[in-house]
Amino acid sequence: MLKKVIFIFIAVLILTDLSVTAQSANDPVLMTIGGSPVSKSEFERVYRKNNNREDLSDPAAVQEYMQLFINYKLKVKEAETLRLDTGSAFVSELNGYKKQLAQPYLTDKDVSEELIKEAYERMKKEVRASHVLIKVAADALPKDTLEAWSRIMIIRDHLTGKAITAQRLAEYEAIAKKAFKGDTSLLSRVEALKQAIRIKGSNAETSFTSIAKSISEDPSAADNGGDLGYFTALMMVYPFETAAYNTKPGEISQPVRTKFGYHLIRVSDVRPASGEIHTAHIMVKLAPNSHDSVVNQAKQKIDEIYSKLKAGEKFEDLAQQYSDDRGSAKSGGVLPWFGTGRMVAEFEKAAFALANDGDVSQPIKTSYGWHIIKRLEKRPLASFDEKKAELKNQIQRDSRSEMSKSSMIARIKKENAFKEFTKNKDEIINALDTNLVNGEWNAASVSRLNKPLFSLGGKIYTQTDFANYIVSRQTKRSNTNAQAIGYSMYDNYVNESCIEFEESQLENKYSEFRNLMREYRDGILLFDLTDKMVWSKAVKDSAGLADFYENNKQNYMWGKRCKAIVYICSSKDIAGRVKKMLKKGESADKIAAEINDKSQLNVSIKEGTFSKGENEWVDQVTWVKGIAPEIVKGSQVVIVDIKSVLEPMPKSLDEAKGLVTSDYQNNLEQQWLSELRSKYEVKINDEVLKTIGK
Repeated sequence: MLKKVIFIFIAVLILTDLSVTAQSANDPVLMTIGGSPVSKSEFERVYRKNNNREDLSDPAAVQEYMQLFINYKLKVKEAETLRLDTGSAFVSELNGYKKQLAQPYLTDKDVSEELIKEAYERMKKEVRASHVLIKVAADALPKDTLEAWSRIMIIRDHLTGKAITAQRLAEYEAIAKKAFKGDTSLLSRVEALKQAIRIKGSNAETSFTSIAKSISEDPSAADNGGDLGYFTALMMVYPFETAAYNTKPGEISQPVRTKFGYHLIRVSDVRPASGEIHTAHIMVKLAPNSHDSVVNQAKQKIDEIYSKLKAGEKFEDLAQQYSDDRGSAKSGGVLPWFGTGRMVAEFEKAAFALANDGDVSQPIKTSYGWHIIKRLEKRPLASFDEKKAELKNQIQRDSRSEMSKSSMIARIKKENAFKEFTKNKDEIINALDTNLVNGEWNAASVSRLNKPLFSLGGKIYTQTDFANYIVSRQTKRSNTNAQAIGYSMYDNYVNESCIEFEESQLENKYSEFRNLMREYRDGILLFDLTDKMVWSKAVKDSAGLADFYENNKQNYMWGKRCKAIVYICSSKDIAGRVKKMLKKGESADKIAAEINDKSQLNVSIKEGTFSKGENEWVDQVTWVKGIAPEIVKGSQVVIVDIKSVLEPMPKSLDEAKGLVTSDYQNNLEQQWLSELRSKYEVKINDEVLKTIGK
């Protein structure tokens, strides 16, 4: 599948704008292929884009490219003749690509641009904040939502110094009674929370931290008191981020609703962006709750490593030898670039405290163990232009992208005269039953309902359409009721219908999208037919491949080679022992077993058949059978034992199969193109050809 995607991408890149075939007096026909006309402007656009230039003054280059263009059009023509564009698999695949290609057209570009700018401006600052969370599901019943809101408001009143008086509580009770007709379950839980805060207040600190530890439903709050450390844009869910950036240091936000529930946010500090830092580290791993003896051993080990650093040993060498982070140890302890909030707080603080490139920290402890950190490089926040593409991709994956989508849906509704029939909507939603909560609802229960729900672009969407949508999307849920699910699913149905309607109009509204779809269509056809006629055929036709090899085997030659065994010895003494064993005729396996008895580093052995350039040691000796003179490099001594020298010869089919298969495929393609040129007449208008580029 990856090969197919790459092939289609290349086909689209090379042969863009092939769909434009309309001719006029100012756009004459340049050629016909199998009776289908190709305009002068079409060829010029294709040539310019493929060659990345405007100049068409080189007749030789134009003629050369024209042959590629004709070959492409011939293959597509054959695919259409074979009706490959009507198969269900083809239609399904093309629709899949259409969904992907449509995405840039289904967002509000102005809103997206503003979100990118907003994110970048926020990235210039880093916020340190704490929060208290009262959980409530995104699709919770209104009753549960109001309870969570009441609880978070009582907490805020307490933290901001507002007395939770009988009058204040009565206000919450009045809201609850009006909404739930006197349901007392909410009131009892609100009263319990009020009492809990009073108890805490009478016996302990009542700061934001203490409230977060005792009341917040964020599991981490018990340990960190709700403190989230420093963060910047795109690190928190969008509503939380926005509230944090809009709250002044020392103040507490109004309740903020996210997909997790209601939050109170207290900002403790705002500072300029720290930028990003590139570091290396040496780590001694230490599991939480380790025995004292293990803790002492870890501390002793990191101190010994630090002493070696101060004595002048290289950081990279010590990381490779001693660091327990084996992933980074291989590269001398080097870690990826990181910025604020990407590492545990202790590591981040110590890294950014290093003043200069090359500075090394003292051992610092984190939840992972002990670290020694080396600063390699530091850089400020990149410019907006440098950061823009990255921010665009991040925002597309972030919840704030829903703002752009919502704006787009509002535009679609306005442009296409969206009209909703509210009574009919309420009628079908009120007819839903508890089976929907269990994900077992049957549309037959509302079969009598088929009134219009809404209209869009002249198309009517009915209650029956919505019922079928519910059946296809329903899942088992909890803490909700059928009507709450129904209204939520209705909103989703409207939004999806708007997007699908707009998607169906893209080819009519945007010529570039229409052209792109045509290009993908032709690319898929070309891949499928070429695979059938060339690629798969060459792989499956073993007899044809063998015949092709026999007729062309002189094209697949080995150069001069030698069979050799290379012994890389750690010292001169080891080399002497190896040479003695070689003179006795001992095998490489026996030499390795004996010499490496006490250390696996004494001798390293490489055995094989080598061509020039494949082994640096074999290349340095004369290729004569026998043991070559020693090669000395530093403390290493290398012995090369030439076993035999092989003169040039043809590779076997198995040895050259990849190259032979590729050449055979090229041969099949040339034969196929010759057949297509015989099957479909190609007529070129020489007079029009002379005007190309003019």
